[in-house]
Amino acid sequence: MKSWVSPLCLDVVLHVELALALSASRYIIGKKGETKKRLETETQTSISIPKPGVEGEIVIMGQHRSGVVSARTRIDVLLDSFRKKQPFTHFLSFALNQPTIQEKFLQFKEQVLEKCSKDHGVSSSLFQNPAKLHLTLGTLVLLNEQEIQKACDLLQRCKEDFVDHITGGQPLTVEVSGVEYMNDDPAMTDVLYVKVHMKDGSDRLQMIADQLVKQFVASGLMLKEWDRVKLHATVMNTLFRKDPTDERNNTMTGKSSFKERESFNGQNILKLFENFYFGEVQLDSVRLSQRFSSDASGYYATSGQLCFS
Repeated sequence: MKSWVSPLCLDVVLHVELALALSASRYIIGKKGETKKRLETETQTSISIPKPGVEGEIVIMGQHRSGVVSARTRIDVLLDSFRKKQPFTHFLSFALNQPTIQEKFLQFKEQVLEKCSKDHGVSSSLFQNPAKLHLTLGTLVLLNEQEIQKACDLLQRCKEDFVDHITGGQPLTVEVSGVEYMNDDPAMTDVLYVKVHMKDGSDRLQMIADQLVKQFVASGLMLKEWDRVKLHATVMNTLFRKDPTDERNNTMTGKSSFKERESFNGQNILKLFENFYFGEVQLDSVRLSQRFSSDASGYYATSGQLCFS
């Protein structure tokens, strides 16, 4: 933010360098302008917000710097609250949709349905789209093009700061094998996932995932949810039963926005496919993936990318 003192009226003027989404500006203005009016009254300032569709900055004016700074702080709090209430728009991911992995996944699906379709809740609608198999590192709410660009720029800084050092500019070879479930009771499973680990036994993939999330949380673009990223790829999810197009990535917690969620009995699947081998894959980039989208390959559209080589 930047401020200056007008020589004519001795007002302190603060330009808040923030491009707002339409919904965010409405959140600050409030119903019939009540939120904005309350802010101006309580901080003794005048707040100018660009009209919908008009580019510009929020401008806060007042005769006392303390009031102007207070108004800025309260706007930041409002925007933070607004962001937390929004469904995520993007996520950092490693794509696992290589042809060999997709083929093994389809074999897994076929065998599960052949051997376990009579188990409670098991159906073909639970399975992930093979073209969208991925590891999710963390989710983001990016409200406009400026925030998307900020996330892309941060990815490139992470590449320079630590990713190149960890990878040596080479892809990471990982193995995808073994299935596990998210919740406490395998007879009431909501999310089934496959485990992913470095073929050489190192923790380099975990290091990259944890450091990326740490940097994105520090930037304010991502909320901290765990101390350590859980490296996994969802293969079955009861959210898909409700809406096959609903590709939520909050599968690490298994939370759902639906009031009712029909779990499935995963006991036999876990017993029969505990060590199922999905294959080996070369991870060569981290993608800023766009939710509810597809590219030519069927994977999520990419807004930005950090390449290892």
